[in-house]
Amino acid sequence: MATFVYRAADRRGHTIDGVMEAPDVRAVIEQLQRDTYYPIRITPRADAGADGGRRALRPLHGAFRSRRVAGRDLVAFTQRLATLLEAGVPLDRALAIQAELAPTERLRTITGDVLRDVRGGASLADAFAKHHPHPFSRLYVNMVRAGERGGVLESTLARLAEFLEEAQALRDTVVSALIYPALLTVVGGAAVVFLMTFVIPRFADIFRDLGGAIPAPTRLLLAVSAWLERFWWALGLGGLAGTLGGRVVLSSAGGRLAVDRFVLRLPIVREVVVEYEVARLARTLGTLLHSGVPLVGALALVKETSSNRHLADAVGGLGAGVKRGAGLARPMADAGVFPPLAIHMVRVGEETGRIDDMLLQVGATFEADTRRRIKRLIALAEPGIILVMGLLVGFIVLAMLLAIFSISEIPL
Repeated sequence: MATFVYRAADRRGHTIDGVMEAPDVRAVIEQLQRDTYYPIRITPRADAGADGGRRALRPLHGAFRSRRVAGRDLVAFTQRLATLLEAGVPLDRALAIQAELAPTERLRTITGDVLRDVRGGASLADAFAKHHPHPFSRLYVNMVRAGERGGVLESTLARLAEFLEEAQALRDTVVSALIYPALLTVVGGAAVVFLMTFVIPRFADIFRDLGGAIPAPTRLLLAVSAWLERFWWALGLGGLAGTLGGRVVLSSAGGRLAVDRFVLRLPIVREVVVEYEVARLARTLGTLLHSGVPLVGALALVKETSSNRHLADAVGGLGAGVKRGAGLARPMADAGVFPPLAIHMVRVGEETGRIDDMLLQVGATFEADTRRRIKRLIALAEPGIILVMGLLVGFIVLAMLLAIFSISEIPL
């Protein structure tokens, strides 16, 4: 990854200077064009090679250090920065205070780098973009850039912090709801495997010594137990192969798109995925528009935030409709993947001239619906998992009891 210094112009003719890490010049051009900028000059940074050499000489333990910043830390960072700027603290001093308050070494290092770039004459957005995408995404950088251009950086950062907090709360809700069913499945599965590999083989030796006819359920149970005892490694190997195969499929564009389309065909999962994605997309788009980012550029950014490639492609098609002058609601209806309620609310926002506020309302509405639907599904899944585990354990117990009762029929 090389470092390039660029100069670009926006649609109004205003020029900006910045620094970007990219594989080559073409990638820099494409990135600037996606941000609705027109490249003027792009040159490799002279100290890129030297810096790369310094990075190569870092201690080995640093290579294994996590380069990610926790979502909660990023929310707190944004909130504190907005508060300091609203209080009239100069930007460089606010960043210096942030560096002192950073809870992790990684965030402290990033804040120090941003502070050094700002003191060197770079804008805050360009300083953030230099460290993209860890932890500052293109969405984050573009909102900060819009706030700097409009002279409302403080309120933009406050709005960005609110957006990040809401997004983090929604992710926490989903993860927390899945913890108990996942734990229940793991513990129940481990109990069944323990019975099949350690307990049942002891009884198999007893039945073999006694001889006689063994009931069919017991024979099936003993056969499965013997297979697990001999080929337990096949389960781990199969799980590893499945994991690697899944990663390979998801890493390719075609495979990821096929999987995401399949997910949207599942009867119950489809509603949850669509509501979750629409909530994120609407809140992100509304926040960008409220911060002054143009609609077409905002749609390009929103497309990258979607975790479902099929829905992301649909969002990408909305930009073409907006450029044709069709507005936003009509292309959403033509896409055929967005809920009717979201389309109607966007249409009302277009008619009233308050589309950004209406998109934020769409996001809040579908976030609430997502939480309710996930809670209902988890409420149904928990007894289902318990029932399945109970049936497995019950079959094991029944098979063993049948074999024990048959012992009395064996002649001594």
